[in-house]
Amino acid sequence: MQHQDNLNAYILQSLRDNWELLALTDYNGASYQYKDIARKITKLHILFKSAGVKPGEKIALCGRNSAQWAMAFLGIITYGGIAVPVLNEFKPDNIHHLVNHSEARLLFADAPTWENLDATVMPNLEGVLQISDFSLMMSRSESLTEARANLNKIFGEAYPERFTVDDLEVSMNKPDDIALINYTSGSTGFSKGVMITFGNLWSNIEYTIDHLNYLEPGDGIVCMLPLAHMYGLVVDMLHTLVKGCHITFLTRTPSPRIIMEAFAKVHPKLIVAVPLILEKIIKTKVFPLLEKPYMKILLHVPFVDDRMLGKIKDKLTDTFGGELKEIIIGGAALNKDVESFLRRIGFPFTVGYGMTECAPLISYAPHTQSRPGSCGKVVDRMEVRVDSPNPEEIPGVIWTRGANVMKGYFKNQEATDAIFDKDGWMCTGDIGCVDKDNFIYLRGRDKNMILGANGQNIYPEEIEQKLNNLPYVGESVIIDDGNGKLIALVYPDMDNVIHRNISTEEIEKIMAENLEQLNKDLPGYSQVNRVEIMSEEFEKTPKRSIKRYLYQR
Repeated sequence: MQHQDNLNAYILQSLRDNWELLALTDYNGASYQYKDIARKITKLHILFKSAGVKPGEKIALCGRNSAQWAMAFLGIITYGGIAVPVLNEFKPDNIHHLVNHSEARLLFADAPTWENLDATVMPNLEGVLQISDFSLMMSRSESLTEARANLNKIFGEAYPERFTVDDLEVSMNKPDDIALINYTSGSTGFSKGVMITFGNLWSNIEYTIDHLNYLEPGDGIVCMLPLAHMYGLVVDMLHTLVKGCHITFLTRTPSPRIIMEAFAKVHPKLIVAVPLILEKIIKTKVFPLLEKPYMKILLHVPFVDDRMLGKIKDKLTDTFGGELKEIIIGGAALNKDVESFLRRIGFPFTVGYGMTECAPLISYAPHTQSRPGSCGKVVDRMEVRVDSPNPEEIPGVIWTRGANVMKGYFKNQEATDAIFDKDGWMCTGDIGCVDKDNFIYLRGRDKNMILGANGQNIYPEEIEQKLNNLPYVGESVIIDDGNGKLIALVYPDMDNVIHRNISTEEIEKIMAENLEQLNKDLPGYSQVNRVEIMSEEFEKTPKRSIKRYLYQR
């Protein structure tokens, strides 16, 4: 692959070089070649121009992952427009607000999303296009209505012979031009519009080309993460598309059964996921097997131990499609027991770290170089510092700056000023350490830290990691009751509870025993006072982070 100094140049190169290869597929649905993407985005360029939309103006997208969503996004950024991906899990009122706040002139929406929206409260919106076929669902612009009605005719007149690889053109934006505004889904409850530049995206893609070098044109990818989130958009979709891969979108909420079916069909070399997916597979498919008496004996016999672990690794690799080179985990911390087990069997996984404001990469290391408890090494063109007298040993707030860092928050100078210092360093809000080799070790979020009665810093995530490893705990949140006591909110592992027919009284007894065991492993200042059992699963963001603010008291 020839290196380019522009994101859209990489997209242009891939479309031309992989013209006849399959590019995008909706799982159990339609497939598109790279040449189909080229035709679609060229038609969108004609539509935008005919409708009077200028490069640098905003166009919003809101819908489930799909090949058409990806093509709409590519059409916007290769035109030089500013894409505004909006998570379709947002409530209608929030979508209305974000469309208005972003000053979007057009909106691409899928039918289920549009059914719940009200055009009258989005007065500046000139038109709404159906994501599935780019048909016009609402128009306040004569030029847009006319352009859409005659789009095929205009395209045919522009390319009277046929549309060829040499006809494809894209905008070559400057690095500092804004490519997209991504509204954070976050666990704080407040959405801010992160202004990501073409340079930010280029730097992230350049890093993946330099360091994730096991993908080739035609390789299959299963895209599970929301494309309206930076992790899924850049690492799962843009990076693999630039390399000529064939991306399959699940187009629905990814259940374990659908995911396993897709892996068996696609045989991906790379899987990009959040911890929940990997942890669920390990906890339900592998850990119960290891608890059987004969397995415990065999795993302590020399040579048999290695052979058994090798068989477990092979079985797990088959579960992920059989051709796996690496799983990249991001979005949250990986359970320590799961991490230890995967390291023991030599499974090819690694943990990365990033945030929307860094488009998204801050750190990564290939599985061959990853270190226990770390989320990777600071990526190229980025710097990290820790506010601590001893950054290797004493945790502090992590700051970063470099080519991946956003331009700022859209129409929110106060929030922009609050997150940057005078030297251009951006506060991540995370607590952690950095070793001499630039590997990052996270402890928790600064805003989640609880100040103990005697002034000690308590990181709830560390307590939750221990608690989540105890019997029948599905997930948990540690909170301060407001009187200096810690409470564990626990949602039980209901699949296991139902499977074993365990009663409510038994669950309460088990959780009391868990509390006793947990406190044995905790220092005196972070003892948990009691457990409260939740009747419903914790509400989460689309990247599966618990919305902690909903449970604070």
